[in-house]
Amino acid sequence: MLYRIGHQRQSLLRLPFPSLSPSTLILTKSSSLISAESLVLEPSTTLPAANGSFPSDILSLFKVLGSSGVKLLGAKHRFKTLVSNLSSTQVDKIIDYLRSHDPDSAVELFELLKNEYGFKHSRVSHFVIAHILASQRRLKLLRSNFMQMLQEEGSGSGPLLCELLSVNFKDWKANAIVWDMLAFAYSRSNMVNDALSLIDTMKDFNIQPSILTYNSLLYNLRHSHTMWDAYNDIKEAGIQETKQTTSIIIDGLCKQSLLQEAVTLLSKESSPHVASFNTVMSSFSKIGFVGIAQSIFCLMLKSGVQPDGYSYNILINGLCIAGSIQDALKLTDDMDKHGVKPDSITYNTLSKGFHVLGKINGAPLNLIQETISKGMNPNGITYTLLICGNCQEGKVDESMKLKNEMVSNGYQVNFISYSVLVSSLCKIGRVYEALCLLKEMEIDGLKPDAVMYSIIIHGLCKKGDIQRANQVYMEMCTNKISPNVFTHRAVLLCLCVSNARKHFDMINSNDGVQDIVLYNIMIDKYAKLGMTNESIQLFDKLIEKGIDPTIVTFNSLIYGFCKARELKGALMSFDKIIDHGLVPNAITYTTLMNFFCEEGNMQKMLDIKREMENNGVEPNHVTYTVIIKSLCKQKKLQESLQQLDHMLSHNIYPDEVSYNILIQSLCKAREFQKAFELHNQMMMSLNIKPDGVTYNILMNGLCVYGNLHDADKLYLFLKESNFRLKKAAYMILVKAHCVKGDVERAIVVFCEMVDMGFEVDVRDYSCVINRLCKRCLVNEAKGFLKMMFGNGVYPDRRVYGVMVYGFEFVDDVHSVYELMPNMVKCGIQIQDVC
Repeated sequence: MLYRIGHQRQSLLRLPFPSLSPSTLILTKSSSLISAESLVLEPSTTLPAANGSFPSDILSLFKVLGSSGVKLLGAKHRFKTLVSNLSSTQVDKIIDYLRSHDPDSAVELFELLKNEYGFKHSRVSHFVIAHILASQRRLKLLRSNFMQMLQEEGSGSGPLLCELLSVNFKDWKANAIVWDMLAFAYSRSNMVNDALSLIDTMKDFNIQPSILTYNSLLYNLRHSHTMWDAYNDIKEAGIQETKQTTSIIIDGLCKQSLLQEAVTLLSKESSPHVASFNTVMSSFSKIGFVGIAQSIFCLMLKSGVQPDGYSYNILINGLCIAGSIQDALKLTDDMDKHGVKPDSITYNTLSKGFHVLGKINGAPLNLIQETISKGMNPNGITYTLLICGNCQEGKVDESMKLKNEMVSNGYQVNFISYSVLVSSLCKIGRVYEALCLLKEMEIDGLKPDAVMYSIIIHGLCKKGDIQRANQVYMEMCTNKISPNVFTHRAVLLCLCVSNARKHFDMINSNDGVQDIVLYNIMIDKYAKLGMTNESIQLFDKLIEKGIDPTIVTFNSLIYGFCKARELKGALMSFDKIIDHGLVPNAITYTTLMNFFCEEGNMQKMLDIKREMENNGVEPNHVTYTVIIKSLCKQKKLQESLQQLDHMLSHNIYPDEVSYNILIQSLCKAREFQKAFELHNQMMMSLNIKPDGVTYNILMNGLCVYGNLHDADKLYLFLKESNFRLKKAAYMILVKAHCVKGDVERAIVVFCEMVDMGFEVDVRDYSCVINRLCKRCLVNEAKGFLKMMFGNGVYPDRRVYGVMVYGFEFVDDVHSVYELMPNMVKCGIQIQDVC
């Protein structure tokens, strides 16, 4: 490589260029091999002033080093300094000079200045290079350069560029190609008026646009009648049409609702393209004429055109919408016979069709099985559909049975079935079964992809099996499946912050983290712990790497500062959002509102809500929840209920958190009827299932502020409904019965809590014993003590202290002596509790 560069550069030195100044380059080796180390720029190198003299230094330097040399050597910084002093006129002179003497170097320098140093070339230089590229037939680069140029020039620039081309480049070689490619670029950039203006000028110069340009123009005009003007131009000019031309015209006819004309044109076509048939089929299918779409499908087969997957998917979708599920399934059989493999769209379409039909008729997913029972034998497609459908409805075990039945009937389980099963198993926590499916896949000759591995790694991390997750990660790498960004996201999301940071640093050291989502995950983890310094360090690192932050990044930073009670940092992060060209969203404003709500600053919270609405940001259900919480804190219950009504009237639906806040406030205000009305509203009207917290609040409210009898009724209702209460709800009821003196009921509830499998520790026993002893129910307290020992829980010093105090209070010294052996076993002396 170095020999080739050196040999070329020596030959270039013999060209008639101004001689190199000793101050410009020092050649330390005189042999024919010029190595990278032998070319060093002197720090004193400068360019002549931009007074119209030819900038020989920059030209000479580039001729010696070339584009690759400038990047390779330690000359990049010095070359950048030289470039920064160049004017657009000077670069035009260099490009024009090289055009005549060394066109390849002209293109090379043009690209280097543009891509490496961000130099903005003049229109003249763009057109000079365009003519060189057109002459060399380097049309891909020419098209790319024009597309970039037009992004800068913008819409309406066509007349100006036309004038420049027609005046300055009229007789240049390959001028016609440049005109045509410029018109094409305008059309591809959706600047249709400029493209039309350019084509009109081309006609004046007798330059004929290519069919490629006309096709692009037709595509942009296919929604309007102007398309026919462009099409007539093609006919008049005698330009040879392509299959794509006909496909675009047919698409245009369909877009303009001229379906009959589209069918007529399609039937006249000698060798129609499959895309044309698909367009017409899709159009008829969308307006409900699936029968005509089927006729077009038959016409396609008669014309000898092979349907593709898209053709079948169009018809299957139309048949499913029309409710013709049996015909849709038969079509999948035909698909199989013609060697067209169904894809995920096919299965999703069929699943959706069955799902919709099932909802309408109130029928379950076994409609497919009913269809099969009517004489249609199941094939791989129907099995896959059943597996996908059952997984969608959460019937994973049924899907697993179908997979086994599919294998026993001689069908190979395909990738889609495995993928759906793995995802569904991981979703319900059966990750190890999903791992077994990976092994089965490999035996069947199928290779799991990065997404499947990511799902399993995520599932293992959620289970806390970090070691196994690492093994799967290493297995993935061993199988030459590169962990993608989704894999890394899955790992980071489930790891604790310290382990997540280790993994983040590991991938950063290997290939560098360029994905903003990975940074967002880490920043969010730190923010939730209030570790603002770490969040800011990561933010600074991503800015340093040139990665654009998102609104999610700033929302996490603001949340972290609010959690750490650092208002200044939160407001500074808020101000930076605009600086990065982003717009605050509902989460941004709501986070700040919640901070001021926690601080009790209602006025400031309302000011932020007002600013949010003024900026056109719609509040979400969390925003309203924060406002409701703030009003409840101020005991403004009526106003908080009005906010709930306001939410519902604006089609913003609350969640269980919103209701829990209101229910808790109503319980404290002893308005139990209204609290249960809200409970019924969330269940009946909005289909929001109350969670354990909801019933803890109601139970606690009834026990503390209301009637214990009503609390017992609620407890029995939930028990009969098989609703699993939280442990806290049981303990609330136990304590309440102890206080009321109903020890028998307290013991029953306590034992039911133990039977439910909750872990009961010494503190739970202690609080009951303490209440019993305070009410002088020492015999009942002794019963609880026996229960403790029976369940393998040993009393601590506080329990024995309460018991001793209770026995002494009722002058039961004998019971105190009975306690002493057990106290000694537990390492507790009598003096420790007296």
